[in-house]
Amino acid sequence: MKVVVVVPTYNEAENIGKLIKELRSLPISPDVLVVDDNSPDGTWRIVERMAEKDPAVHLLRRPGKLGLGSAYVEGFKWALSRDYDAIVQMDADFSHNPQDVQRLVEALKDCDVVIGSRYSNGVSVINWPIGRLLLSYFANKYARLLTGVKINDLTGGFKAFKREALEALDLDSIKSDGYAFQIEVNFYLWMKRFKMCELPIIFVERRAGQSKLNRSIIWEAFWLVWRLFFKRLLGRV
Repeated sequence: MKVVVVVPTYNEAENIGKLIKELRSLPISPDVLVVDDNSPDGTWRIVERMAEKDPAVHLLRRPGKLGLGSAYVEGFKWALSRDYDAIVQMDADFSHNPQDVQRLVEALKDCDVVIGSRYSNGVSVINWPIGRLLLSYFANKYARLLTGVKINDLTGGFKAFKREALEALDLDSIKSDGYAFQIEVNFYLWMKRFKMCELPIIFVERRAGQSKLNRSIIWEAFWLVWRLFFKRLLGRV
């Protein structure tokens, strides 16, 4: 199985080199695609230098900060235009353990989509303030209730897809960002009857750099869930 890991970045110079090295050292030896929004800290320069030495490392450098959702859409399109069997998405900040990529890809033998889940086996989050943890936990409950998607971690950003699952999506129609992007992709895949599985992971707050979470991301996800609720109600998927 040929695998690529798609990693969106903005100011992740402290993390990206170490992450790529860990990913490339996995037994499945995945390719790595970094989608960088012209990071002022030079993240893209680090990736560019690594790509010169390793043909399995790739860089999509965008002109500015265009958002997480569009970064994933561009990364997915790039991957689907090549001969990858599986596409993995993950954060650059080590909140997702790169060693778990192997587990997610192996689980694709029995599933079309595998979600690295923080909430499928209790709560597996380390070093988050209690307020943020409660916000995330109940946001997932709220999203699950309204969308009807029977997934415990709808907002998680650590996933593996068979290419057939991503090929079934109209990627150009997905305009949401952040948590909303994750919910929307899960919703469409669920409604298209792909087999979605959750694999418990331990989520750890980032090692270095600053969180990208803000109020606009939270409100976008809040309103998106209602839009998806009415889509499901009217059968317009």
